[in-house]
Amino acid sequence: MPNEGSYEAALRRSNEIQADLPEHPGNYTMLTGDRPTGRLHLGHYFGTIVERVRLQNLGVHTNVIIADYQVITDRDTTEHIADNVYNMVVDYLACGIDPKKTMIFTHSAVPALNQLMLPFLSLVTEAELLRNPTVKAEQEASGHALTGLLLTYPVHQACDILFCKGNIVPVGRDQLPHIELTGKIARRFNERYGKVFPEVSGLLTSTPLIPGLDGRKMSKSYGNALQISESAESMWQKLRGMVTDPARIKRTDPGNPDICPVWDLHKVFNPDDEEKKEIAEGCRTAGIGCVDCKKRLNAHIQEMMAPVRERRARYEGNRKLLDDILADGARRAEAVARETMGSIYPAMGLLVNPAR
Repeated sequence: MPNEGSYEAALRRSNEIQADLPEHPGNYTMLTGDRPTGRLHLGHYFGTIVERVRLQNLGVHTNVIIADYQVITDRDTTEHIADNVYNMVVDYLACGIDPKKTMIFTHSAVPALNQLMLPFLSLVTEAELLRNPTVKAEQEASGHALTGLLLTYPVHQACDILFCKGNIVPVGRDQLPHIELTGKIARRFNERYGKVFPEVSGLLTSTPLIPGLDGRKMSKSYGNALQISESAESMWQKLRGMVTDPARIKRTDPGNPDICPVWDLHKVFNPDDEEKKEIAEGCRTAGIGCVDCKKRLNAHIQEMMAPVRERRARYEGNRKLLDDILADGARRAEAVARETMGSIYPAMGLLVNPAR
């Protein structure tokens, strides 16, 4: 987690960019993405994807990377990666990401991007990598040894951002150390070899952490998520089985919404403030039962997800369309990466391969 001073500076810069975006969207290039370790869920949708769609529709140069290589930073298997990639693209399309406006591609399909690792690794120290809080958190969560790939994971993310000369990255506060390291790498490269890369800023999101079915952060690894691809019936079965205030044993027992995971989800997914007041008061006075509370929550979630589900049904199973989108994104990304490498070689005094 960044210190308070660096966070305040990042927040000021983020607010300046947000104010400028509607006027000058073409001045900004965004890079963000996901690891295909499983299905995307509502935490991804409201936490990041909605913001990507907004930036795309403003006219920002938007790029979304499916970080398949980064799956092996903390996992011993690549099983299901291909299926996860295809489902990720379907979810993107269903949520409003337009491949004509947004470049969608996988790590493994863009070799030139990964060439940036060598010069970038020379610009960071072991101590800087070991201090990164995300690396520590990922290692602790996985229970794996600290591999070379996991240790250098933040540098790989810097390659993702800088290969397309990205200058904004939507992030939460906990991800700011990645942006700070990317900024250091860009500055050090520019100071050592000449100006090639832009200043990189985090676009801090205001979306709170989306709670899962058990009250913890919604996460694939916790098994507490509502997936974007789930049917309405499957979502309802999960919501219906949620644990509520343990003190409410009988329907007539009063409850405390502040310790109830269902209420946490209402605060995110229920846009009706008057209804939320009624539900909170009804819980405290036993005026509303837990099942009724869950039914109301489910109605709001299903209303939000209906158009997403409808669009998803149009794309799911159309493998040719998905392959075409990934192939087009890979071609475009490889061209961008080669152009960037074309500016790096002379800056570093390297010979460009004359056979190319």
